[in-house]
Amino acid sequence: MNEQLWAPWRIGYIIGGKTDKKPDSNANVVWEAGADKGCFLCRAVGDRAKDADRDNLVVARSRLAIAVLNRYPYNNGHLLVAPRRHVAKLQDLSSDEYLTHMKFISHACEIIAKTMNAEGFNVGLNLGRIAGAGVPGHLHWHVLPRWSGDTNFMPTLSGTNVIPQALDAAWELLSREFSQLGQTLDGSE
Repeated sequence: MNEQLWAPWRIGYIIGGKTDKKPDSNANVVWEAGADKGCFLCRAVGDRAKDADRDNLVVARSRLAIAVLNRYPYNNGHLLVAPRRHVAKLQDLSSDEYLTHMKFISHACEIIAKTMNAEGFNVGLNLGRIAGAGVPGHLHWHVLPRWSGDTNFMPTLSGTNVIPQALDAAWELLSREFSQLGQTLDGSE
């Protein structure tokens, strides 16, 4: 008898397109200067629709950065921390943006450790498509929570990752914690 793992948010990844969960309307998007209208991160930055942060999985935003749950996570709580600006190269970030992103990542690790009992983290940045960047035009750091024993037999036997929490539940948990930080996300203490 085979066991079934239900992960409906993965269908967009499998079929290579959008799911029918969210309309593809830009009516409520206020695009920032230099934004790419095909970039999901730029859309998340500018979307002003009711429940836009929930729909776009935005858990936190600041003056210079945004944190979004990865729609196709490797692990529970997998975040993407990105500049609000559509920028592809590290050298194009300002000093304030560098500091903001490092503080944002630090706070993300602290919040995920507190709320999800993460025991460690992988933090990474893929620069350019050849290096694995899925969105090579918009820098974003991956913040991946890790737990002792989270490398179970599933990936070895069937190439399957088990994600034990729905994205909506992770969004509720993390956005609530990030909202309590306020202005400290922009690098101030």
